[in-house]
Order: sequence, then structure tokens, then C-alpha cells
Amino acid sequence: MKVVIITGSPHKNGTTVCLTEQFIKGAEEAGHEVFRFDAANKDVHPCIACEKCHGDTPTCVFKDDMQELNPHLIEADAIVLVSPIYYYGINAQIKAVIDRFYANDSVLHGSKKAVFMVAMADDTMESAEGAIASFKGMAKYLEWDIAGTVIGVNCMTPEMIKATDYPKQAYELGKAL
Repeated sequence: MKVVIITGSPHKNGTTVCLTEQFIKGAEEAGHEVFRFDAANKDVHPCIACEKCHGDTPTCVFKDDMQELNPHLIEADAIVLVSPIYYYGINAQIKAVIDRFYANDSVLHGSKKAVFMVAMADDTMESAEGAIASFKGMAKYLEWDIAGTVIGVNCMTPEMIKATDYPKQAYELGKAL
């Protein structure tokens, strides 16, 4: 199975990196091929709804790092989004990538699995509800099967998340994919 992981955090050793690494470990142990795209360290312009991608020569007007990601997205059997929760939603770096899915909309529909993993400082699920709703809505629209989620609450630092079972959940989810 080809798996694409799209991360959003700019922190190289943060809480979502811990989840990402454990997921990758499990997925690779299960024999899956993993491609990782760290959106926070890439040049991804926000979609401007210019519709050039749906015109006579269907191509995006932006020549940025989405050109690296797009072939992997199209070929993927599973898409994994890993986002920190800063202010009640998916972070901006991931959201910019998701909005750019529009250029490949017709080929992204159906027959993919989707995974969502987040980490946040808040100790309640309230802060993640908007992000979870957005992920579920996107998966429903794209006709992707949700394979699982890991929602790390009360995980402000790497030490805090490592003291929980969230990394194990991410590993098991990657292995079971």
C-alpha cells in the first residue's frame, strides 16, 4: 500500500512529529511504502480559485512544492494528515495543501483510506472539534474511508505526549492500515 503523510508542524521535534514517526514505523513494518510531505517546510501557495486547473490545459498556475506532492497523492492508497491544533482547527500549512487538492479533485475521489492525527495542549476535545469536523467532511466529500484517528489531548510538549499511549496508538494505526 502506498501511504502519503502530510504533516503541518514547523517543529522538527514536536508532538506531532512523535505521532508521525510512530505511524511511519508501524506502516513500514507492515510493508507499506511511505512518502512524507512536511508542509510547514515546503513552498505551498494557497488556492486562489482561478479555475486554471479545470480549463483547456488543466494545470495549476502555481509552480510550487505541490508539484512534488501531487503524483504521490494521486497514486496513494492512504492519506494521513498530521496537524497540531493551535486555535481550534487544522493548522494553516495543512489547510493550504488540502485546498490545493482541488486541482486534482476528480482523481482523488474514492478508494482511498484517510487517517487524521493531532496533538494539542488543551486537555479537552473541544479544541479539536472543528479540525475533526473538517477532516470528516473532507473524507466524506472525497469518498475516502476513515481508517482511524489519534487525538492527543494535554500534549503540549514532546515529553508530555511520550508519557501517554498516543504514540502507541499512532504506531498501531500505521501497522493496521
